[in-house]
Amino acid sequence: MNRSSWATAVLLAGAAFSQSVTQSDAPPRARSYRTPVPAARKVFPIGKPVAIPAPLGLPPVPIPADNPPTAETIALGRKLFFDKLFSRDNSISCASCHDPKFAMADPRQFSLGVGGAPGTRNAPAVVNAVFNNTQFWDGRAVSLEQQAEGPTANPVEFQHSLVGVERRLNADPNYVALFERAWGPGPITYEMVEKSIASYERTLVAGNSPFDRYYYGGDTTALSASAIRGLKLFLNPSLNGPSCVSCHRIDPQFATFTDVRFHNTGIAWDPVAQAMKDIGRQAVAPNERGIQTIGAFKPPTLRNIALTAPYQHDGSMKTLEEVVDFYFQGGRKNPSLSQDMPRLPFEASIVPPGTEAQAKADIVEFLKALTSDPPEGASAP
Repeated sequence: MNRSSWATAVLLAGAAFSQSVTQSDAPPRARSYRTPVPAARKVFPIGKPVAIPAPLGLPPVPIPADNPPTAETIALGRKLFFDKLFSRDNSISCASCHDPKFAMADPRQFSLGVGGAPGTRNAPAVVNAVFNNTQFWDGRAVSLEQQAEGPTANPVEFQHSLVGVERRLNADPNYVALFERAWGPGPITYEMVEKSIASYERTLVAGNSPFDRYYYGGDTTALSASAIRGLKLFLNPSLNGPSCVSCHRIDPQFATFTDVRFHNTGIAWDPVAQAMKDIGRQAVAPNERGIQTIGAFKPPTLRNIALTAPYQHDGSMKTLEEVVDFYFQGGRKNPSLSQDMPRLPFEASIVPPGTEAQAKADIVEFLKALTSDPPEGASAP
C-alpha cells in the first residue's frame, strides 16, 4: 500500500470506526508505568470498558489501570485529536502534525507550530505508539497520557496552556455534554482531556502486513523473493556485529520493530564542529545503566515506514534507500556511537563482494512489506 491508497483507505474506514471495539466485562490488564502525574488525580471513565483487539503480529494492547478505554472516551479523544482549539489561535490540531494521509506522521522535515514556527525534530508517527515504552524521540514522556500534555504548552507548537484549554472546553456546551457522558458531571480538567486522547491513540494499531502474514501467519506467498532475502539480512546477527533487529525487535509471537533503549547512530553529530547538534536523551537522562546518552534517540517503529518519510529524528533523510546506505556505512562515527551499530566490513559469507547493491535493495523491499492498512478511526470524526 502506498501513501495514496492509505489516504483513500483512511476515508473509507472512518465511518466504521465505532464498530471496531468490542465490549469487555472487566478493564483490560494494566501495564506497569512510572506515575507521570501527581497521585491526587483520580478521574476515572464512567462507561463500560471496551477491548482493543491487536492485529496479527502485534502484542496485546497495554492499558493502564487508571484509564480503561470506553466507547465514550475513545470517541471524545478522536474529536479532540482533530480539534484546533488546543492551539492559542485555533490554527492547528494534533492531526496537523500527525496526518492520517501519511500514516499519522508528518511529511515535512519539521512540523510547524502556531504562526508557522518550525520545530527542531520530525514528528513521529502515532500509529502503534501505544507499544512504545516512552514517548517523544528523547523519551521524556512515560505514557500516552503524559505525552498529550507536551504540545499544548510548548512555545513552538500550540503556544497555549493546560488551563487555557480547560477554559475553552468548559465554555463549549457541546464539549461539556460529551465530557459528562464520558467522565461524569463536573468541571472539565486536562486530565480528562489527556486520558481521552490517549484512549483514542491506543486504538491506532496497525499489523497484519505482508510480513506478518508471512512470518506469523504462515503465508509463504505474502512476501516477494527480494523481501524474504531482506528479512534474512535484517535478522542476521553475523553482519560482523549487531543486526537490524538489535534495535528494531522481532519476537517469536509479535514484532514492535522498536526498542526500549536509546541509541546514538551519529545522526546528531556535526563532523565539522565536532559536536552534537542535538543532545537527545541526555537532556532527560544523562546516564542510563552506565551508558552515556548524548546524541541518543529512541528507535522509531519500522511499521508503515514506507509511508512516513522523511526519516530520522531530524527528518534529514528523504528515502529508505538513503537510510539503508547510512547504516551500511556503520552510521556516523562519533565518540559516543552506539555499540549496536553495524561494524564494517560485513562478512563475505553474508554480503559477498559485488552484491551490496542487491542486499540494500532487498532490505528496502522488506521494509516496504511492513505496510499495513490504516486502523479504523485514523481519520477525522
